[in-house]
Amino acid sequence: MSIKLYNSLTNDIEPFVPVHDGFVKMYNCGPTVYSRIHIGNIRSFLVADLLKRYLKLRGYKVTQVMNITDVGHMTSDADEGEDKLQVAANREKLDPWQIADKYTQSFMDDLETLNIDKADVYPRATQHLNEMIEIIEKLVDNGYAYVVKGNVYFDVTKFPDYGKLSGNVLEKLQAQQRAVDDPYKRNPQDFVLWFSHSKYKNHIMKWDSPWGEGYPGWHIECSAMSLKYLTDAFNKQFHPNMASTIDIHTGGEDNKFPHHECEIAQSEGTTGQKFVNYWMHVTHLLVEGEKMSKSLGNIYTLPDILNMGYSPEAVRYVLLTTHYRQKLNFTFKSLLAAQNAINRLQELIFNLKNIENENGDFESGKFAENVKDNFLEELDKDLNIAGATGVLFDAVKTINKSLSYIGQQDAEILLDLLKEIDNILGIMDFSNQEPLEKEIQELIKQRNEARKIKDFTTADKIRENLKKHGIHLIDTPEGTIWKRRQ
Repeated sequence: MSIKLYNSLTNDIEPFVPVHDGFVKMYNCGPTVYSRIHIGNIRSFLVADLLKRYLKLRGYKVTQVMNITDVGHMTSDADEGEDKLQVAANREKLDPWQIADKYTQSFMDDLETLNIDKADVYPRATQHLNEMIEIIEKLVDNGYAYVVKGNVYFDVTKFPDYGKLSGNVLEKLQAQQRAVDDPYKRNPQDFVLWFSHSKYKNHIMKWDSPWGEGYPGWHIECSAMSLKYLTDAFNKQFHPNMASTIDIHTGGEDNKFPHHECEIAQSEGTTGQKFVNYWMHVTHLLVEGEKMSKSLGNIYTLPDILNMGYSPEAVRYVLLTTHYRQKLNFTFKSLLAAQNAINRLQELIFNLKNIENENGDFESGKFAENVKDNFLEELDKDLNIAGATGVLFDAVKTINKSLSYIGQQDAEILLDLLKEIDNILGIMDFSNQEPLEKEIQELIKQRNEARKIKDFTTADKIRENLKKHGIHLIDTPEGTIWKRRQ
């Protein structure tokens, strides 16, 4: 076994070597809970889920932490703009805490719907103010931070490695003059650790601190929560093998700068040790070939997609099966293809469960071992999910051609193989099913023909007939698909 991952810190594919043998400590940037997450966010969470499931199948014990940002977060990634939670609160006529609770719950609902394994802990920023303040105090003591009129800033000139992740080194930032002028900053590129002197009147989310009543900067929360739960910076109670360095940190590519760059500076300025060994960033997705934007009306949430009739399994499949470093073009045609692929797997599961031959002439043990090895070897190559699913469907084709030679014991071995693979993919259903694929497709064809000639009575009868067999028809812009009702 030789796992290789692309490390955004070095811009190279590297062998994966955890800090402690057999253990992986992983931190995933979670949502800012001011609105429902969209499919672009979901892709990042699904990649984290894929990585965790894969590492566990490879024998590692994984500790996963994913934060919930429920404190002020500026509408700009710089220290400017409005507070996203406050904007949402004003829009929905709720207070910011109600907004945070509402969208935290919707986030957890979406994770469950998409069969995303739960993290070991989902720390909320509002519950970790003490840890943030402790880190800020240490940064001030260590000479990395300074206080001006109740605001605390990180001095990027004191951290020589600033820019090592994103390439936005200090000289480049100075030339670009990207940062917003702030009369309290020593350098325009410095970033806020704590706001006591708020820019906004009647700012609601405030807490006491040594520097006055205020609220934390955006970046400090992730340093506080990742160090608390995954390193020895605060305690050794959460994980049996602590160190100052985390194995893997993931997030969307838009988090690389300034957020992750600032996390590195804060964390390493606090501990004096390397913060993260492997950084993994998920590339943006397109929708029907275009960037997501409000003006195009193509920012879809999970309920948006499900209300069109598509299944959660199809959404999971589409968002998961393009490599995380490649741009994913999310299309409704791809959802249709995904549902059809899932249907093929379900038909195979049914056929294997209903093998009548007591004895067979199929070397299922050796076959299953080779398929699993090849599947995992593809994932060893920086999560090459396309290669892995290619191995799966080659195996499906072979099994389907050999069904008449497969005995009941062979069928059990092959079902176990599919279950192991689904421990990673999370898209299959192993409950009792009915073998209806060919009949369904024929009935769908008849129904489509009836609809073309406006014979809606016949079309409705076909739909109702299938419904009696537990088959749900989904009419999409790309055609009609079907799924079994649970």
